Amino acid sequence: MSRRDKMIAKIKELMYEPDQIRNIGICAHIDHGKTTLSDNLLAGAGMISEDLAGDQRFLDFDEQEQARGITIDAANVSMVHDYKDEEYLINLIDTPGHVDFGGDVTRAMRAVDGAVVVVCAVEGIMPQTETVFRQALKENVKPVLFINKVDRLINELKLQPDELQNRFIKIFMEANKLIKNMAPEDKKEEWALDFTNGSVAFGSAYHNWAINVPTMQETGINFNDIIEHCNNENEKELAQKVPLSDVLLGMVVEHLPSPKEAQVYRVPNIWDGDIESPAGKGMVETSPDGPLAVMVTNVSVDKHAGEIATGRVYGGAIEKGTEVYMVGSHGKSRVQQVGVYFGPERVNTDKVPAGNIVYIAGAKGAIAGETLCSPEDKIKEFEGLEHISEPVVTVAVEAKNTKDLPKLIEVLRQVGKEDPTVKIDINEETGEHLVSGMGELHLEVIGYRIGEKGVDITTSEPIVVYRETVRKLSPQVEGKSPNKHNRFYLTVEPIEPSLYEAIQEGKIKEGRVKGKESANDFIEAGLEKEEARRVWAVHNRSIFLNMTRGIQYLDEVKELLLEGFESTLESGPLGEEISMGLKFKLNDAKLHEDAIHRGPAQVLPAIRNAILGAMTLAEPALLEPMQKVVIDTPNDYMGACTREIQNRRGQIVDMGQEGDMARIESKVPVAEMFGFAGDIRSAAEGRCLWSTEIAGFEPLPREMQAQIVREIRQRKGLSAEPFPTSHYLGDI
Repeated sequence: MSRRDKMIAKIKELMYEPDQIRNIGICAHIDHGKTTLSDNLLAGAGMISEDLAGDQRFLDFDEQEQARGITIDAANVSMVHDYKDEEYLINLIDTPGHVDFGGDVTRAMRAVDGAVVVVCAVEGIMPQTETVFRQALKENVKPVLFINKVDRLINELKLQPDELQNRFIKIFMEANKLIKNMAPEDKKEEWALDFTNGSVAFGSAYHNWAINVPTMQETGINFNDIIEHCNNENEKELAQKVPLSDVLLGMVVEHLPSPKEAQVYRVPNIWDGDIESPAGKGMVETSPDGPLAVMVTNVSVDKHAGEIATGRVYGGAIEKGTEVYMVGSHGKSRVQQVGVYFGPERVNTDKVPAGNIVYIAGAKGAIAGETLCSPEDKIKEFEGLEHISEPVVTVAVEAKNTKDLPKLIEVLRQVGKEDPTVKIDINEETGEHLVSGMGELHLEVIGYRIGEKGVDITTSEPIVVYRETVRKLSPQVEGKSPNKHNRFYLTVEPIEPSLYEAIQEGKIKEGRVKGKESANDFIEAGLEKEEARRVWAVHNRSIFLNMTRGIQYLDEVKELLLEGFESTLESGPLGEEISMGLKFKLNDAKLHEDAIHRGPAQVLPAIRNAILGAMTLAEPALLEPMQKVVIDTPNDYMGACTREIQNRRGQIVDMGQEGDMARIESKVPVAEMFGFAGDIRSAAEGRCLWSTEIAGFEPLPREMQAQIVREIRQRKGLSAEPFPTSHYLGDI
């Protein structure tokens, strides 16, 4: 029996022992060493050659990943690790670090219970490090810290032992501050990092060594020894004394929870069902015999096996050949194969029990965020996945050959399913196909993947996605139904900033508001008590309030009013862009007593016209997407880099210095960021490091609004004048 076969047999055995399982994600800022670290862990488990660890990039098996030298897709692998004479099954997900692929990190965090956050010792905690901490802690995933590239501090920066320690303490303090701010209330102290207990390690993933305080005490190796080995170019010997895989996987086993521990507090956080029900109890106990509950976190398309879904089994066991029910889409499908990932290949098993990460072939129609259960035990679905950033750059895609048009539509839908952070807008009437993504690189990779699926395409220049809002309170506007028998009177105003923030951070969930129990959440977020009890729905970070009293038949048209509210927010009055940050109040209504005269054909146009009319009279405004840009550069180039930011309408948020390096933190509109990479390199003569992070939407300067609105309307083929007001309004 080969080593590989032995490991596969051991994986199949350990997957039934939840106490011996660790589901972990490796996450970090771009180029901080995640994939190199993953290579080392695989080498330690005997899956790849130790000599190749660090260079092989085993989990970057996609052609684009190898060509660009970055991780684009989250990659899964299962391996067995010996620790203190016991064997553990480690299900590992290597996640991307580039801001454009942050959606993969969010999805991976739903599948894992613990995260190894990697931080470069030279660069320290960067914007994307903060984001991955936020993504992990939002999903109740416990973090540990690995400070990587320590050899560079010694070989390049020539730091002494006390300087090394100071650098580590600074990174450690910043990481703990993030945990304190973002961790669940009851976990803040328990999850705080601690040097002495070994939840923080440091080392070099490239040179295969790592150390933490417990290892120092066991081996007697100290900072002076590490400096000596690095200076003498003898890191191979160091790697034999303190192998990275032993130290890191030991830290994972000791400090990250098993599914049995984690599901007790994670399931109530991500599942709204009754915890006392058989399904709820089965998930909390990680029982392989309870009702089936699988959360799909990713979908990819394989040339031979078709759609492959990746997910976490929270309850029961998923078995090949059985039928599953998709709770979100109400569909059924038959599972053809199930198993675990072994890097680029998949290993089939008969079934996969609770507590494991699974691949499923045959769950046709499943999308990321879908809940799978058995048709007999239908369960409530898991909470949807909330991505931290949203698509802000769009390209128009056309097939080079007209005959490929039907295939292009099919491929675009497939791409949208594989990556839920991509927004696909297919207009079959105009033949325009719009693809929206996180940034230029994201769209480039999507374009390449469309070509890989057999369709040659041409793409337009990137277009920036704007949002619409209002600046002031509107007068009361009347919306009349086409038959003039139904009238709705409403106003619109900007939403309270504290409430907007609460919705954005997920403290207040989007969707229809059920009952009065949510009123406290709205009051806490800054809404007046009377208004808080009257919120009907939250959509696109906007709210709809029913301020009427005693209107007959209003409950019967409530669903239609909310449908009208939600659909109208998808295209605002300025340039038919998505609207957000609004507070609508329905103040009065007159409804026909005969139900036949107040159907969808009457109510929807009436509420739509009232909403658009109110927005037109409340000083409508465009919001533009912003990016946080952090630049590290030698002091000599600080002026040139600052000018580059200011020339792009950027605002300098903070400036600091460390030695001869300056750090510039700024906010720049996405519309001004095209071509930034080349320009900033020229400005600093290549001697700068820079990174970006999506920073939400901010008002477009007033003097630019008319021009941008004209451009948007022209591009969309709309009339030049944004709003012939009379079209929306009845009597005001």
